[in-house]
Order: sequence, then structure tokens, then C-alpha cells
Amino acid sequence: MKLKLTYIVLLSICSINLYAQQKGRINRAEKNYEKFAYINAINTYERIVEKGYTSPDILKKLGNSYYFNAELEQSEKWYGQLFAMTEEVEPEYFFRYAQSLKAVGNYTKADEMMLKFKTASADDKRGNLAKEQKNYLEVIKSNSGRYNIDNAGINSEYSDYGPAFFNDKVVFTSARDTGNFAKRKHTWTDQYFTRLYAAELGEDGSLSGAEKYANELRTKFHESTPVFTKDSSTVYFTRNNFLNGKKGFDGDKNTLLKIYRATFKDGKWSDVIALPFNSDSYQTAHPALSPDEKTLYFASDMPGTLGLSDIFKVAINDDGTFGEPVNLGPTINTEGRETFPFISAKNELYFASDGHPGLGGLDIFAARIEEDNSIKYVLNVGEPANTPKDDFAYIINSETKKGFLSSNRPGGVGSDDIYKFTETKELVFVCEHLLSGLITDEELVALPNTKVTLLDNEFNVMKEVMSDSEGKFDFGEVECDKKYYVRAESEDFVTQELPVTIPNESGKTHVDIKLERKTCIMKEGDDLANCFKINLIYFDLDKWNIRPDAAVDLAKILDVLNENPTMKIDIRSHTDSRASHKYNEKLSDRRAKSTIDWLVKNGIDKSRLTGKGYGETQLVNKCADGVKCSEEDHQMNRRSEFIITEL
Repeated sequence: MKLKLTYIVLLSICSINLYAQQKGRINRAEKNYEKFAYINAINTYERIVEKGYTSPDILKKLGNSYYFNAELEQSEKWYGQLFAMTEEVEPEYFFRYAQSLKAVGNYTKADEMMLKFKTASADDKRGNLAKEQKNYLEVIKSNSGRYNIDNAGINSEYSDYGPAFFNDKVVFTSARDTGNFAKRKHTWTDQYFTRLYAAELGEDGSLSGAEKYANELRTKFHESTPVFTKDSSTVYFTRNNFLNGKKGFDGDKNTLLKIYRATFKDGKWSDVIALPFNSDSYQTAHPALSPDEKTLYFASDMPGTLGLSDIFKVAINDDGTFGEPVNLGPTINTEGRETFPFISAKNELYFASDGHPGLGGLDIFAARIEEDNSIKYVLNVGEPANTPKDDFAYIINSETKKGFLSSNRPGGVGSDDIYKFTETKELVFVCEHLLSGLITDEELVALPNTKVTLLDNEFNVMKEVMSDSEGKFDFGEVECDKKYYVRAESEDFVTQELPVTIPNESGKTHVDIKLERKTCIMKEGDDLANCFKINLIYFDLDKWNIRPDAAVDLAKILDVLNENPTMKIDIRSHTDSRASHKYNEKLSDRRAKSTIDWLVKNGIDKSRLTGKGYGETQLVNKCADGVKCSEEDHQMNRRSEFIITEL
């Protein structure tokens, strides 16, 4: 995107050890870079690198120059060279490189960079979002295919973006300049300063007849991104800090962006004023109105901003005054860029962001504003509205489902173009999912009064409940598309914890948790193997010596016998029906006796032990000779039993 909310980039200018003849060029490039004259800086830096003079600092600045002009294929090239030289960089460069990699379709490496960004900047929400939303491409895919998109028909070879509905027209921002005198270009973008243009809106959503709009709002600097009240009497718009012929500056002599308001009187716009929450020292831009026109949304880097720019809102009072700006908070805003808000007639917030996981550059996201003004979910609107390039400035007529967005995607006419679209399927904002379950013991007996805890994917406790008299528990509503852990604890049972992934769709998830008793209540005739889940004492093929892995299970039996010195057991070994009956009987008998020998060797009196092999004579299922069975069915017959004969 060629005109974005300008950001003050604080970079230290490192001393570069180059030959004397290069110093002048470097100084000029750095001056241009600090003044945001990136086009000139790019030319100088690239000439230096072509001559073999490079450093991490130069590569950073080359990457940044392209990154902040949304030429992400080029920024990927230079950031790639930076990381080939060193990874000892500020964490932000991992993020910028990841965004640039997405722009060229290298999502695998982009995800690697985001993980490194998360490691290097653990508290940055963008890294946390990338970690939490590892399947973000699947989520984007599920939201894709909902738009028919085409060129809007009024684009120029320059930057065209930021449309707004106005009666039967669309007013938009353009860097085209059809005048004959004093054509002024911005040194950052090498584009003409932007003006407002109006085009006729056809029934099919196409635009035509673009002409300059509202010369009375025009200055020698930027005007852009208007929004109009429904009665067409008031317009809010973005302009450089310039009013009544006076230019304003911040502490670094930069002329920043402000939001202005004008009133339509006697056939023209008049009474232009800067809104009271503007400042010479920070930027406000891209206004949007709520459906009742009592709230103004906008982008800013004012104090209290979480990232490079955030979405704010401010109340418009009945007398035309304004309240205090309020940050929309971390559900919407990240440490990256959130900008170009739009509020639909359904009170849906659309905005552009490079902080939430997306396809690359700025992506368009949507969120529904609840009746209590809270925002629960942020959704990527999917392809083809979003691409690996910058996609932003989305507006839609909620009745006709037709709208416009801006993008610098391939195939356009200029650097940024306006695209018309028809939404063919609505985005599902509401995802209401309930999580409940049942706690039982291993015999499926309900366990009441069991503590059940819900934890998030980083094991933070979210909620605690107790199972009811039927062993049931209910956590109520949980967030969709999230991973949780459910932990069940009871005094006489082993604590169990299960992972639960909530799908990105409304519905219910039921979790059954079976708890194992800490102690087994046994009587004569019971099988100790059931207490310790011993199904089979493993032997090598045609062998009967005790293997190390089998010794682990036998050690459990050994401990029980040591703790209960009057207990006696009968050891029974069984086989499946494969091989001959006689062979299986002899093999199982040798294995039973080998088990007895191991226990005796480890201190158990032989008088407490009996044993026998039963071969295939006591099958637990139908898998006799000649019956076709699965390996799992045969496994059920190959078992070891430790029957208590005396206590």
C-alpha cells in the first residue's frame, strides 16, 4: 500500500566502515531514510550493495524501505540477505521477515520466523497469536470463497484506495493528478499527493466517471479516506496537519495526519475543523462511523497505543462535542498495524491488520460488536478478499452485499487499486460452543463431587466446577477454535488430564473421563492383572525367558506380594489359537513357570506361587482354529493372569 498511516521509525544510524568515496552516498541515503524519503534511500543503498559494500544496518534499512512501501517481494530479498548474514537482530525483524515471506508464498519459513519472533519477544501478542493459531491457514481457507471480486473500473496508474459510500456515488482517494500545474509528489512513495475523487455507483456495483471532488476541502497536501453521515450533511476525513493556510509540525518537523470535520452548506463543504483529540505529536486517520452515528472509529498511534497503530473509538455527543478516545483493546489491536476501520450497518467492524495471522502484508479482518460493545472474535475474511499483498479499506452495503476493497495485488492498474465485490456467503461471527462431560470410575460408575478444572493451552486455570450427583460437569460456553485441558481430581483416584480442542463452529463438546482408583479392592478369585492393567507378559517368539519390559509389570506383582505376605497367587499363561494345540500348551506352561521362577528369584517363597499354561484352551472370544480374526482379536487371548488364591 503506497499511502499508509505514517510511522515514526526510530533507528540508530550505525557507523559503517566503508571506503571514503562511499561516505557521501551513505550520508545522503541515511538523511533520506530519516525523512521517510525511501525512494531515494533505496537507490543509494542498492548502489552501495552492488559495489560490494554491505552490513546488517544497510540490509535492515533496505528491507525496511521496501517493507514500509508494501513492496514485500523486495523486502523479502533484503531481509533474507540480512538473516543470511546474522540473526542477531531486534525481534521485530523476525516478524517483518515472516510477513515478507508470506508475500512470496513461503508460509513454512514464515511460520519458522514467527516462532523465532515468539521466542525473542515472548510478551508480544503477535507471537502469541501465531503460536495459538498454528492452523491459521486452515481457518482462512474455511472463510474463503465468499466473494466475487473484480476491478472497480476507475483505477489509474497511481494509487487509488479508501472508498466511501456517498448517496449514489463513491468518494475515494487517489494519487492521480490531472492538473496542468504544480504537480507535487511525496518523496516517500514517489506518488502525487492524494485528493478526493467521486465516481458514479452503478446498480451492478461498478464505478464510472471519476472526477475531482470537493475542491473546497483540497489543500496542497494529502486528503484521504472520508466518511459521510447518512443525511450527507457532515463529512469526516483525513488530511495532513494543515488548516487555514497553517502547517503543523511534530517535534521532528514532520507534518502528521489528522482527522477533520466539515459541514455541507449552500452547496459546498465549509466550516472545516480539526477534531479536538488530534495532536501535532501523533497521528489520527481513517475515520469510520457507527450505524447510529454516535461513535467515531479511527486509527492512531496516540499514547495508549499497543502497536504501530491501533483502532480507537470516541463518542460523538448530541451537542457535537467528543468524548475521550478509547482503545478497542487487545482483542483487536496488536503490536503491529491495525488501521482502516469500517462499521457496517450490522455493527460489524472490518479493519486491516498485519498483526493478526494472515496471508501476508495487511489482511482484512472482521469482528462483530456485541450489544454491550464487547468484541469476542476476530476473523480473517479469507481469500480472494485477502492475498499475500496489502488488502485494506473494506466497505460493504449490508443490504445489497456489494462493496469495495483496496489492494496492491498483482494484475492491478496502479500501485493500489479499488476492487468491487459481491459477498456470496456471510461470514459466521457467532461461534457459541458448550463444553461438558461425565466423570466415572473404570467400571463406569458415576463419580459425584469430583473437582474438574478447565485450563487453557498454557495451563492457566480458566474455570473450576464440581461434578454433580450423576458425575456430570458443565463448563458452559468456551471459545471456539481453542485448545483446552480438562483435569479431574478426586481423593481416592489418580488425577486425569485430557486435551480438548474446540472446533471453530457452534455446537457442544462432551468429554468422558474415567478415573483409575489409587488402591484396588481385591478378594480371593480376583485377578491382580486387572488392578495393574497387565494384559500380557511379553516373551520373544518361541521364548519363555523374562524380558526387561516384562519385568516392569512383574515388579508390580512382586511389590503386592511383599506388601501382603499371606497372599498366594496362581499364575496362568494363555496363547491364541495359532500354531498347534500341543505346542501352545507347552509354550504357555514354560512361560508360566518362567514367571514363577522370576518371582522366586526376587524373594517370593515358592510355596505362595502356583502356575500353569493353558495354551489355547480358554479363549475369551470366537478366535478358535480356522476362524479368521484380526490381530487385535488374537491379542485378547494372549494374556497373563495372576489369580488370588488366598489372602
